[in-house]
Amino acid sequence: MSKAKLEQLRSELDKVNLEILELINKRGELVKQTAQAKENHGADKNYDPVRERDMLELIKKNNTGPFKNATIIHLFKEIFKAGLELQEKDHTNDLLVSRKHKNDNTIIDVNGAKFGDGAPHYIFGPCAVESYEQVAQVAEQIKNKGLKIIRGGAFKPRTSPYDFQGLGFDGLKILKEIADEFGLAVVSEIVSPSDVEKAAEYLDVIQIGARNMQNFELLKAAGEVNKPIVLKRGMSATVSDFINAAEYIHSRGNGEIILCERGIRTYETSTRNTLDITAVPILKQETHLPVIVDVTHSTGRRDLLIPAAKAALAIGADGIMAEVHPDPAVALSDAQQQMDFDQFDQFYNEVVKK
Repeated sequence: MSKAKLEQLRSELDKVNLEILELINKRGELVKQTAQAKENHGADKNYDPVRERDMLELIKKNNTGPFKNATIIHLFKEIFKAGLELQEKDHTNDLLVSRKHKNDNTIIDVNGAKFGDGAPHYIFGPCAVESYEQVAQVAEQIKNKGLKIIRGGAFKPRTSPYDFQGLGFDGLKILKEIADEFGLAVVSEIVSPSDVEKAAEYLDVIQIGARNMQNFELLKAAGEVNKPIVLKRGMSATVSDFINAAEYIHSRGNGEIILCERGIRTYETSTRNTLDITAVPILKQETHLPVIVDVTHSTGRRDLLIPAAKAALAIGADGIMAEVHPDPAVALSDAQQQMDFDQFDQFYNEVVKK
């Protein structure tokens, strides 16, 4: 084959490649228009396996070679998959929490700690409210360090029904009384939609925990109160699941949402969960909401709290949540992961004070 002939064939291939590119992009636009038409008619926009099967049958019927049907089907399945991803991306861009909807960062002021303002902010406190004295000791440590927020669990959704379930509203009352005494804001988890309105009387920030990230009635209830929400990522939730959970809250009128990455469940057993550190910049790119990292629940290990916090801040987290207890050895829940006061001092000096 002459060199001129080879160059001619290559030129024809380039032309065909551009024609294929044009057709693929044209197909992408048609996919988007189809999705919009479905939405306008109230039809389900989700993946339709029957429709995909019919399209593949049509393609196989008209395949004249030289590629085998298996090869052609594989190629078109990838094209179909790309179309579905395009629809999903468009859907995400339409969300109220999307960076496309609002380019500026949402800043949420909690007792002077402005999450999302570019500076790191911190939430510390015991895993569970056990007594007035226990919480007061932690509050004093937090106050003395010039920090502004205390957390503590009053309602504790536990894997085992025999584990400590929390003090309920009595625990919230303790938190509120001590927070007022020390000039702190209170963060605590609520697990029932019916409790949200009453709990708002005691709390400055309502937390929705990992096990309730897709408790849609709870998300709706949180969207109807005038309180900031800390929304934790579910232990098996994708980033898309997480963003859509935040959208549930925002769609009901409450846009004051702090996203909290707290690790996801994987096959790894050396930590309590696997901290998905790259979720932080992804969430900050995809949404305008502040993003914090719970280093306690993600690692489950006191010896990893400082390096995990440093990593979270280095990759762009707006804040850190961690647990502190006067005597972790006798804690009623998660004793192995809470800092004592000496460790809290070290954490403060190495991470917060810097």
